[in-house]
Amino acid sequence: MSEMTMDTPKGGARTRERVAAGIARRYRSERRFRLFGLVAIVSALAFMALLFVSIVGKGYSAFVQTEIRLPISFDVAVIDPQGLRDPDEMRAANYGKLYRDAIHGLFPGVESRSERRLLNGLVSSGATFEIRDAVFAAPDLIGKTREIWVPASDDVDMLIKGHIDRRLPEHERRMSDKEIAWIDALAADHRIETRLNWRFFSQGDSREPELSGIWGAVVGSFLTMLVTLALSFPLGVATAVYLEEFAPKNRFTDIIEVNINNLAAIPSIVFGLLGLAVFLQFFGLPRSAPVVGGLVLTLMTLPTIIIAARVSLKSVPPSIREAALGLGASKMQMVTNDVLPLAMPGILTGTIIGMGRALGETAPLLMIGMVAFIVDVPGGFSDPATVLPVQIYIWADSAERAFVERTSAAIIVLLSFLIIMNAAAVYLRSKFERRW
Repeated sequence: MSEMTMDTPKGGARTRERVAAGIARRYRSERRFRLFGLVAIVSALAFMALLFVSIVGKGYSAFVQTEIRLPISFDVAVIDPQGLRDPDEMRAANYGKLYRDAIHGLFPGVESRSERRLLNGLVSSGATFEIRDAVFAAPDLIGKTREIWVPASDDVDMLIKGHIDRRLPEHERRMSDKEIAWIDALAADHRIETRLNWRFFSQGDSREPELSGIWGAVVGSFLTMLVTLALSFPLGVATAVYLEEFAPKNRFTDIIEVNINNLAAIPSIVFGLLGLAVFLQFFGLPRSAPVVGGLVLTLMTLPTIIIAARVSLKSVPPSIREAALGLGASKMQMVTNDVLPLAMPGILTGTIIGMGRALGETAPLLMIGMVAFIVDVPGGFSDPATVLPVQIYIWADSAERAFVERTSAAIIVLLSFLIIMNAAAVYLRSKFERRW
């Protein structure tokens, strides 16, 4: 008895030591876990910042474009030799001769054919359209001489922006010493400036980097997203309402739910193959059209919207349903007047997230031909079109150095749209969410 009494304090001390050691280990584990979490967050933010800095650093210069001021002589013999002001005849005039004569007049000492060809190459071929548009905007220019700003070639633009190193030997850079000397002479005469690149936001694609723009891809994305939203939102919400509120709980509905969840995880290119086989080959819809792209993206977006809508419907308390039914409302009235409005913020959030994913998709649209080179801005749902992610893909595959900054600039625009859409989802969630 005395031995047990003497051992008890020692046993209690050992127990307290073990408990204290266990608590210390748990605290250390908690500190390590917090440290790992902090490192993960900081690493993610650092990589995200690196991504944005890299993209913005390469793409911001595409928002300005180098232009050259030329004294254009709007020669009547070139533009309107008959003097009839016939639009067809004026449209077919050789406007390229006007800007070539203008730049040759600035450098009268250039006489050899090869040098004149190099001198002509300082000006973009798009100057032809700039001069033509100026004539049609003000026909009274015919017969006069005016200073006109025209786009410089992509090589001149790259040199002015510092993407071509002047210090390299002549054989290692794209521009010769003579071309650089002519550019410096134009700059000294205040005939070269970098201006806002309005063509990037107002024109479609082009083989010439200095003339290419994203407006055609933006319009194509808008039309495609319009078809996707018009089809996926009502179908997704109706499916979610039926499965959650009206469908009986049996093996058949369980199979449907499993397949919806599986469809949300299927690679997007599979939907492109389905669209190629069904919409193009079976139904014969036009290739590379926003209506087909919208149908394909609808198939891809539907599972996301259905899952988000079902979760939102489940979050509505059963007491709301019981109160509506207790007051004499039918089940349809209960769903449409009480449950659906309360679940709508979550449904809208899921829809915006699904549309954001569809906006950034490329693979399914490549399968239905939206990778084609489209110059004209689409005017309808059946016109040939491309979308912004596919436009980025096309430019990224181009060899010209000037397309690198166009690619990064288009990525900046696409990321801006995605950030706006996600911010709208967060705003709708925080403004209309009801906490029970």
